[in-house]
Amino acid sequence: MDLVSQNNPNEYPSTRIVSSSTIATTATTNATPTLPPSTTTPSRYENQKRRDWNTFCQYLRNHRPPLSLSMSSAVHVLEFLLYLDQFGKTKIHNNTCPFFGLPNPPAPCPCPLRQAWGSLDALIGRLRAAYEEHGGKPEVNPFGARAVRIYLREVRDFQAKSRGVSYEKKRKRPKQKVPTVPSAQQSSSSPTPRTLAAGATAATNTM
Repeated sequence: MDLVSQNNPNEYPSTRIVSSSTIATTATTNATPTLPPSTTTPSRYENQKRRDWNTFCQYLRNHRPPLSLSMSSAVHVLEFLLYLDQFGKTKIHNNTCPFFGLPNPPAPCPCPLRQAWGSLDALIGRLRAAYEEHGGKPEVNPFGARAVRIYLREVRDFQAKSRGVSYEKKRKRPKQKVPTVPSAQQSSSSPTPRTLAAGATAATNTM
């Protein structure tokens, strides 16, 4: 039996053979819309923390002699804070300045510009977190050392006197508790629901 067709193949239009897998893929693509990849934008705090960490690491590399992160201590943190003072923008009056203790001096003076205590305190907080994020142990974190805390407290106190600004936080007054009346007194002095109902009934009868 001859399996070859006797018809002329040119008389039939050409057809395109599409596999079932291609059809399924096309249907799925058409049914499900493509979503753009989700990108998480770092917060302002994270960006600032990364810049501060890079600045401190650059300071260690430029140190004489250069220091590694494992060799850094509270002494180097204090040196870093003193180094940053040259970039400060806050006028800190000396004890001999006639404007010492004035929050708004009426005239310029030759006192130096320093880093404000609030900026240093926030900087240390970010660096302390970044140190532990990069594998440092909390118990040896140089940014949380006692010497650094004492330095920040002294800077805060001196700048408060120099600029006439108080950094003391206002404590919230505790809510005063309403004294509770004992049940025995309350029953004798306060009218009971039955008494109120009786009074209301009497008033209605007299009308």
